[in-house]
Amino acid sequence: MTSSTVRHRPASVPLRAALAEAASILAAAGVVSPHADAEQLAAFVLGCPRTHLLAAGALPAGRHEVFRQLVARRAQRVPLQHLTGSVGFRRLELAVGPGVFVPRPETEVLAGWCIETLRADGPAQPLVVDLCTGSGAIALSIAQEVPAARVFAVDDDPVATAWAQRNVAGTGLAGRVVVLCADAAVALPELDGQVDLVVANPPYLAEGDRQLLEPEVRDHDPPRALWSDADGLAGPAMIVEAARRLLRPGGRVAVEHGDGQRAAVVGLFDRGWSEVAAHQDLTGRDRFVTARRL
Repeated sequence: MTSSTVRHRPASVPLRAALAEAASILAAAGVVSPHADAEQLAAFVLGCPRTHLLAAGALPAGRHEVFRQLVARRAQRVPLQHLTGSVGFRRLELAVGPGVFVPRPETEVLAGWCIETLRADGPAQPLVVDLCTGSGAIALSIAQEVPAARVFAVDDDPVATAWAQRNVAGTGLAGRVVVLCADAAVALPELDGQVDLVVANPPYLAEGDRQLLEPEVRDHDPPRALWSDADGLAGPAMIVEAARRLLRPGGRVAVEHGDGQRAAVVGLFDRGWSEVAAHQDLTGRDRFVTARRL
């Protein structure tokens, strides 16, 4: 074989062409946001913000190969956040991966309600408990945006609490958030009757809904963070009872729930509560219920 017949790999690949090919592959695989995911993966490979992609122009050959491998895994419906190793949540960038629930944008509204309520109507140094904390997203957002708050983050999964601990360290909030591996139903008995705010995104999916979920959720989020019981209400009900125990008189609770569960979750606050209210997320769907302890 002469040198003239040797095929040389190009030194770089035009970024627009690489993104177009990736988006086509992801769309064919059923990924909901193929163009956005392709751009996010390219930005991850290039080590730049997604907003700076246009300035890149091209992917060096070595990075293009890494990009193609990541696109292939995303086409297998591996979550984007598992591939990049992080997820944005309000003002934070959190580490996530196998074994921990990936926080969703809808839950940012729940966290925002907690933050606004503590700022407007909370004590000078509010005591907050985040049950079923997972990655620690809600707890860390509250600690960051309400600097005087003392926050306990509780989860019964040791893998999830390890991720939460990692995020506490990574966000520099180690002195503000305490992570505890414990059953949310009975955790922190020493705080009974003293807590100002209890918040939770508990498991609330009904067993019969398993096949309705996207593969990214069904096959990759930890089952104990998703599934409740036949009607999905066991998780929210457990949070209501834990909040009844933990909250001081006048303290508040906020609990996330699934589609179609609004009336049932409101009904869980049948005695000992006031100001029971349902709230929507940014898409207008019923997303969480709040109440005040009598």
